[in-house]
Amino acid sequence: MPYDPSAFPPFAVTVDLVVLTVRRHALCALVVRRGEPPYQGRWALPGGFVRIDEDLGAAAARELTEETGLRVQGPDDLHTGAHLEQLATYGDPGRDPRMRVVSVAHLVLAPDLPTPTAGGDADSVRWAPVDTLLPSGQPSGGGPDRSGEQPALLAFDHSRILADGVERARSKIEYSSLATAFCPPEFTVGELRRVYEAVWGVALDPRNFHRKVTGTPGFLVPTGGTTTRQGGRPAQLFRAGGATVLNPPMLRPEV
Repeated sequence: MPYDPSAFPPFAVTVDLVVLTVRRHALCALVVRRGEPPYQGRWALPGGFVRIDEDLGAAAARELTEETGLRVQGPDDLHTGAHLEQLATYGDPGRDPRMRVVSVAHLVLAPDLPTPTAGGDADSVRWAPVDTLLPSGQPSGGGPDRSGEQPALLAFDHSRILADGVERARSKIEYSSLATAFCPPEFTVGELRRVYEAVWGVALDPRNFHRKVTGTPGFLVPTGGTTTRQGGRPAQLFRAGGATVLNPPMLRPEV
């Protein structure tokens, strides 16, 4: 029988973005307040529908720029821009009340950024500690909720997507150099340690951490400069090295 497209129910494809950064020593996610139905007034992950003429990576990069002003890392700027990778696909038939929608979620890791301006169908946008967004029992990477707030109920299935993205980030910084994606181009070992502490939700011994990261081949490269932005004595500045896989890995402490 010849293929008849009308014999199949239509459905749409979206991209959702788990955009993570570290602000004030806490792991934070970018969320937007929806300005239109469904879930009008609820917080959600940024994202949108894939256009008919673009692939998934292009759609995610476009939404990233539109929602945050960030650009994706290119082959010639590995230590600038935001790291973006595909996370997972979500296709529960009831996940969107409008129609059958399959979402391809992407994880974005970026240095601390100012709060972007809301656009599209968003009423407002903010960085929120992940502990204020995830229901109790879901992995957040930030330890107990210290804010005293009840977790915000995210629209659609975005709580699940966010939890999956946080766990991906927690595991990836164990065996890869992606923790440096949360840092500026030049950073101190103390600033990198606070990234690990924020993502994992644990306190790390400064001397032991310094020994591990500076002793891992290809992880960090000294820039020759120092900074006093942390206060106290000048601290040595580093940039991300060429290693993508850490050997030995930075194993997450048992908590």
